[in-house]
Amino acid sequence: MNRTHRRRRHIRLTALTGCAALAFGLAAVPQASAAHGRGGDQARAVLPAGDGWGSAEGSVTGGAAAGRGDVVTVSTREELATALAEGGDTPKIVRVDGTIDANTDAAGRPLTCEDYAVDGYTLDGYLAAYDPEVWGRDAEPSGPLEDARVASAERQKERVVLNVPSNTTIIGTGRDARLLGATLDVRRAENVIIRNLTFEDTFDCFPQWDPTDGDLGAWNSEYDSLVLYGSRHVWVDHNTFTDGRRPDAEQPEYFGRLFQQHDGQLDIVRGSDLVTVSWNVFTEHDKTILLGNSDGAAADDRGKLRTTFHHNLFHNVNERAPRVRYGQVDVYNNHFRQDAGARYGYSWGIGIESALVAEYNAFTLPRGVAPAQVLHRWTAGTSVTERGNWVNHRPVDLLGAYQRANPDAPLGDDAGWRPVLRDRVDHPLLVPLLVDRWAGAGRLR
Repeated sequence: MNRTHRRRRHIRLTALTGCAALAFGLAAVPQASAAHGRGGDQARAVLPAGDGWGSAEGSVTGGAAAGRGDVVTVSTREELATALAEGGDTPKIVRVDGTIDANTDAAGRPLTCEDYAVDGYTLDGYLAAYDPEVWGRDAEPSGPLEDARVASAERQKERVVLNVPSNTTIIGTGRDARLLGATLDVRRAENVIIRNLTFEDTFDCFPQWDPTDGDLGAWNSEYDSLVLYGSRHVWVDHNTFTDGRRPDAEQPEYFGRLFQQHDGQLDIVRGSDLVTVSWNVFTEHDKTILLGNSDGAAADDRGKLRTTFHHNLFHNVNERAPRVRYGQVDVYNNHFRQDAGARYGYSWGIGIESALVAEYNAFTLPRGVAPAQVLHRWTAGTSVTERGNWVNHRPVDLLGAYQRANPDAPLGDDAGWRPVLRDRVDHPLLVPLLVDRWAGAGRLR
């Protein structure tokens, strides 16, 4: 084994005690994880060697090799769509300046849900037609109004879903670059970097009511803020994901269920592989991150979905931080912070053939949220490697807490692999200080 590989296998744990030592450790730790491009240009930064699964088998350079003519700054939805479409897979850098609202027409005028509605769709009409007292609870909606909902949803999709090609870097300029209501769809692409953006309120005007979803039915929506679909070598760094102006807590209930207009913040699905997710903020959301979107997707997902999450802040997220199927997923040095009164289901979802390693994370949980809630088993016979995690400034055996609370649904204690692609590991006591200070959009250094 050469010296580089030995270095990558070495895990540095910053073991400091006392307030002065913590402050020294914070000041001494590098404030960014990027390897800069020419002249320190963040737009040409590449994923450093050894930084998570994204750095395996070739790493991630995005558009770092773009020529001068392939670097463009955009400030409208039309400019962004054009910049992504032009040049195919030629290396490109797209710089986002200010707020881009995806729900706008070609002239930049705002579009409302009513503007997308076709074939007589109205929410009031939909609610009347598929009220369980009228429609029943044994079948999903069908017929003219459901067809109208689907057609209306397709019109919105044409505006809000933006396809990202291979060899692309999308980076926000300054501290306030924002994609409002947009989905970045990285579909069957290779070598993509997404950095320094705030993804806010990716919402679906036309959720579907499904009375067969669970015991009480549910409203299901489309559009994740960022989707990796069958893509390889992706780096997602220093972004903020938030429901922003449309929090779930302020939405109405219909048929006794939340009218859910948001889907996920980040989905990694259908054979996506070799991904590093670092220094992001995921906040105020329900279904946060999904790896593998179906138990039946083994043909695409088995042996893939290899992803690393490190130094991310998960603040007031209800579940899926992340939920894992199939993939070897490394979750370390993240801060999971819940405020009193915020909805909380679980953080780590252990699904079919998942191989999650969760180490050296920090949790800040309010009274009434027990450590046993952190883990949730979705499939029998699954395992997780869990060690070195701290809750409210103390080491806690999270897997042991889960096992004691769920004796009839045990988890195995060995995910079957050991991460080696960690370029730094911080002590969990330091993680809240580091992550809360440096994670998220507008904090590149």
